[in-house]
Amino acid sequence: MSTVAPMAADARRTLAEGLETVDRRVSTLRAAQRSTQTPAPSEASAPSGASTASAPAHSASARRDPLRIIARLAPLAGLAVCAALMAWGMQSGVLRSLEHLQSFIDSLGLWGPLVFFGAALAATVFPIVPGGLLVIAAPLLFGPVEGILYSYLAICAGSMLNFAIGRQVGLGLIERMFSPRTVEKYLGWTRSGHFSRAFAVAIVLPVAPDDLLCYLAGTTRMRWRTYALIIFAGKPWTLLAYGLGVSALLTRFWPW
Repeated sequence: MSTVAPMAADARRTLAEGLETVDRRVSTLRAAQRSTQTPAPSEASAPSGASTASAPAHSASARRDPLRIIARLAPLAGLAVCAALMAWGMQSGVLRSLEHLQSFIDSLGLWGPLVFFGAALAATVFPIVPGGLLVIAAPLLFGPVEGILYSYLAICAGSMLNFAIGRQVGLGLIERMFSPRTVEKYLGWTRSGHFSRAFAVAIVLPVAPDDLLCYLAGTTRMRWRTYALIIFAGKPWTLLAYGLGVSALLTRFWPW
């Protein structure tokens, strides 16, 4: 019994020392793990500061985007040019009557239709002037049949070009040309399974910006032949109703 008691005491002492060593090592490992998982205050604050600094930098660079600035100023410049042309027409007598206006257009020969075609095509691709102004002016300048025909050819050609640009470039260029809020609004249409049907309705009825929808259609899986069928079959009705209708009202109430 005298021999067993000291041996038991030694065993308990050894076990206690071993447990103490294990506890110290576990504590050391846990502290090391926490230090590796939790970054230092300066490192943790760096991403937050970088994100808050990058957001204003991104918005500032977007505001300084030359294409976006041109897209915003181009309609104003186009309206200013139209106003200047109307002032010149009033002073020179070209706008004295509808007969004087059409005689002046006839004196231009082939240049009259070519200039109108180029302006209408450009207005369809890029917002130089509101396209509706040219649609209204076409029957007054060239007569109801030729005016609608020139508008139809120019707008269809511009719409096909918009689709090609959207397919080749994607949303990057579109978001620079148009308001991000407007793009996001109509981008939801493209996510619908019935986008082709909604697009056809929008082309026939002027319920949405056609130029933007044509660009966005190019970013979808819509086929070329489906798009072309909608454009070539849907545009005449809008041009007939809008162009002939509004121009008829102008000729009735304009003091010519």
